[in-house]
Amino acid sequence: MFKTTTFLLFSFLLFGCSDNSHTTEPSANYVGSQQCASCHAQEHKAWQNSHHDLAMQPATEETVAGDFNNTTFNYFGTVSEFFKKDDQFFVRTDGPDGKLTEYPIAYTFGVDPLQQYLIKFPKGRYQVLNIAWDTRSKQQGGQRWFHLYPDEHIKHNGELHWTGINQNWNFMCADCHSTNLHKNYDLKTREYNTSWSEIDVGCEACHGPASNHIAWSESKTKAEETKVETKGMANKGFSIAFNERKNIHWKMNVETGNALRSQKKQTHTEIETCAQCHSRRGTIRHGARPGDALLDNFKVSLLTEPLYHDDGQIDGEVYVYGSFVQSKMYHAGVTCSNCHEPHNLKLRAEGNDLCAQCHLPEKYNTQQHHLHKTNTDGAQCVSCHMPEKTYMEVDPRRDHSLRIPRPDLSVRISTPNACNNCHTDKSAQWAADVLAKKYATPDKPHYAEALHAGRQVLPGAEKLLSQLILDESQPAIARATAVTLLPPYLSRESASVLQLAANDKQALVGFGLANTLDTIAQQHRLPFAIPLLYDDMRSTRILAASSLTGSSLQGNGAEVAARFKQSIDEYVKSELFNADRPESLVNLANYYAQTGDRQKAKKLYQHAISTASFYVPAYLYLADLYRALNDDAAGVELLKKALFKVRDKAAIQHALGLVFVRQKKLPQAVNYLRMAAESSVSNERYIYVYAIALNSTGKAEEAVDVLEEAYKKFPRSVDIVNALVSINREIGNESKANQYEKILH
Repeated sequence: MFKTTTFLLFSFLLFGCSDNSHTTEPSANYVGSQQCASCHAQEHKAWQNSHHDLAMQPATEETVAGDFNNTTFNYFGTVSEFFKKDDQFFVRTDGPDGKLTEYPIAYTFGVDPLQQYLIKFPKGRYQVLNIAWDTRSKQQGGQRWFHLYPDEHIKHNGELHWTGINQNWNFMCADCHSTNLHKNYDLKTREYNTSWSEIDVGCEACHGPASNHIAWSESKTKAEETKVETKGMANKGFSIAFNERKNIHWKMNVETGNALRSQKKQTHTEIETCAQCHSRRGTIRHGARPGDALLDNFKVSLLTEPLYHDDGQIDGEVYVYGSFVQSKMYHAGVTCSNCHEPHNLKLRAEGNDLCAQCHLPEKYNTQQHHLHKTNTDGAQCVSCHMPEKTYMEVDPRRDHSLRIPRPDLSVRISTPNACNNCHTDKSAQWAADVLAKKYATPDKPHYAEALHAGRQVLPGAEKLLSQLILDESQPAIARATAVTLLPPYLSRESASVLQLAANDKQALVGFGLANTLDTIAQQHRLPFAIPLLYDDMRSTRILAASSLTGSSLQGNGAEVAARFKQSIDEYVKSELFNADRPESLVNLANYYAQTGDRQKAKKLYQHAISTASFYVPAYLYLADLYRALNDDAAGVELLKKALFKVRDKAAIQHALGLVFVRQKKLPQAVNYLRMAAESSVSNERYIYVYAIALNSTGKAEEAVDVLEEAYKKFPRSVDIVNALVSINREIGNESKANQYEKILH
């Protein structure tokens, strides 16, 4: 069974931390940013009106940016109205039944370059309206209402409708827009009792609860500070101290033009504290505090499609962390606060002056280096090294991997490059030739080539992926991604590479292996999974334990059994924490099905379907459970109903075809298998099974035609080539059978 995962879809791209050390603190409480202001007036003033301060606010005349003066917005024929009554803001728009309904605006959400609005629903639920206000100036095209999905008609029963689960504030957005947020979802009643200490991102969101700090500041004189530190207040009452940049300087190397950090960075706490929000991740438990290890509380997205291109450039919304940890800046010791002032969130300098902090302008801020006329867009460092992509229709965000443009990779593996982002009338080969003439072509392989080979099932993929995993000079997130791509090529040699990955010193690498354990045959899984039960990171341990559910651990000792029990308990708690999502409900159901509690599993699958009727895996797993209960008739009924609920029907059609194959109703089976195989989201497995079904019904020639078309699309599919060999031989076409057999060897 495969694992399903969810990720936060909304967050702001702003920073606010410095690096630090972490200590144990006495129990502390949140006190609010106003308490901080009395002693830290300058920092508090800088924070006010920042994006953190304005992340979420009650809807008032002072906070609402949108035009609610009886304005309208037409979206595929649905006309929404924005108006005020008695100083309260309202929208009349399509509700969950598709009918125009009047809703009061409860909160504003964000401030620049757009502002969204929250609407309260029953059972403590808040929904994010997906008609937003463009807060940019009119000259920039702003001061207007716009829809976040302008080219796709999102109907009231669609997956992305604003009243649905995927636009739910409590799960999708809340913990990154408020301080000390508790989701508080009750699985039995399906209610939220979400709470927070501050409605916005306050001081304690980054520094942690401040009650002990206040106690330290009020009760201790300077002469007593040493005594206080021995009582667990080494960081003035905080669990962390943002002090690693203290006494650090960057010395310019005139020969290279690059500055070097005076001391090697000892921790990643600043970056991981910022990444608690500024990353694409899923939360696995409540209670993450500043300074906590990221993977102890979150499942971080690796460089997977469609979030990242093969070379790690941003594609989907990924919120900085996954990009930045690929960068040479990160590995040189640069942190968020080197570039971003942590309280007002502004850049520490404008334009190329920001980069000049570490890169000698006489070398880099010249036409000789950037190949563009001075004071043009092309002469800006960020144009080449931090290309931007626009999200949410109006929000351009820069790629923080700070990479050197590689049009040569564009030529070889079709990744984008900064040169052709601007020079759209030129080819990638032209750009590659220009850079090759000016600069030496990089002689070291880029990890993009290994990731591309793994994704595309190219010859040599196993070797390239293995080399990347073992190369500790490469970014850990790239190595971890390679780990997730290696299992399909598993051999004796690559198995040893995965065993090394299980014990890698970089936490992301072990996490990558934990993410892919379910793709390794269960009889081979134990040697890779058991070491991960001992991992320091909770996210890695629980994924490993989940993959071992249903496996026999006999003969591995009492300690392994105890570790498994502890980790699987953590896994169940994590999924219960996220039981407002169908993915977690299905994961829980899978767990109970594997442990023999089929009735509990059945209820959870049904709960998942009622929570999100569009969620395909819930139908597939429940149908599979019905099969295990010898009730294929119930499975057929369920799957037929699903065809009217889900958008991508291929998986449902394929499953129905397999049920009818088992029932020996071959005409019906072939019909559904055909629809799945011909779907726009079809895959090689669907096409292969359809062809085998055709052959089973005596339509061998037609099966060969289907397989030959599939071979053009999937030329490295062993199953398809084997079938072409076998069926051609059956019908006496020896020459074609031999032709395809040569491909296998």
